[in-house]
Amino acid sequence: MENTFNPDHAEDLQSQIEEVEALSSIYGDEWCVIDEASRIFCIQISNDIGDTKLTACLQVILPSDYPSSSPPIYQINASWLRGLQRVTLANRLEDVYVENVGESLLYLWVETIREFLREKSQSPGAEEEPGGVNLTTEEDVDNDEENDDEELPDFRTVKMNTEYVHPVMNHESDGEVPPVTHGSIITDRRSTFQPHLAPVTAAGQVKMVLDKLYGNKKIASATHNIYAYRIYCEDRQSFLQDCEDDGETAAGGRLLHLLQILDVRNVMVVVSRWYGGILLGPDRFKHINNCARGVLVREGYTPSAEEATTQGGKGKKTRSKKAK
Repeated sequence: MENTFNPDHAEDLQSQIEEVEALSSIYGDEWCVIDEASRIFCIQISNDIGDTKLTACLQVILPSDYPSSSPPIYQINASWLRGLQRVTLANRLEDVYVENVGESLLYLWVETIREFLREKSQSPGAEEEPGGVNLTTEEDVDNDEENDDEELPDFRTVKMNTEYVHPVMNHESDGEVPPVTHGSIITDRRSTFQPHLAPVTAAGQVKMVLDKLYGNKKIASATHNIYAYRIYCEDRQSFLQDCEDDGETAAGGRLLHLLQILDVRNVMVVVSRWYGGILLGPDRFKHINNCARGVLVREGYTPSAEEATTQGGKGKKTRSKKAK
């Protein structure tokens, strides 16, 4: 089954591409592309708790009108999943969808399943039955369904209160120039990528960081300096955020999407690319995201893939700069 492209769903397709790239950067080898043309993907999810390790494989098909209208079609493969456990997990995933209609939600689904695995492994009295089961849904969830009071990850609520604003960067009271950290370099076919990170709490600091970076002759000579930032405004309970491609079409938006999925705040990431004369195709976006995630992990804004697996989704909090 191949998803036929509909021009009316071009925005959905772009959202899917950005979401898949971000998830690939977050989960690494756990994320697998089964059939890109048909928009079929899977991820192996584990609780990784001591000797009571449980795993489940989530396979999804992304309809052409996801995320704007339809949820992903999904199947969960797990030898222990049946009966009441099956119904409970299905209800949780439906709740997540209802709470996030129109939003990209695969990250939330993965972490909801991971938290379910953690709960089950910590309940030694839970009944386990042999055999396998496939849990599948192909119908839209009723958007009018009553939501329960179950706590969901903070990042969902924050995203729904997000404001997209292009700031006027002429603030005079934004303090000193934030410190800039330079991340590890990635080289592929003579192209070089390097991330730079700075904590920012006001729009004017974004320009300060850019001016500081462009004061470095090597960075100023980069073919592209792609950036994205997110600043949390406590008074409005919303985000001030923006991005810039700098000639690398759609790269800034993809980078911002990664920051949103990781739910980081008060941070700016710039990725410099020095073009080496060989076209990299979609790989360039993978390198940009991997660069950005690497420096965010190193500076404590988001856990590593191993830490995220251990922590699970429910306890994950929105992250600012780690305490020194």
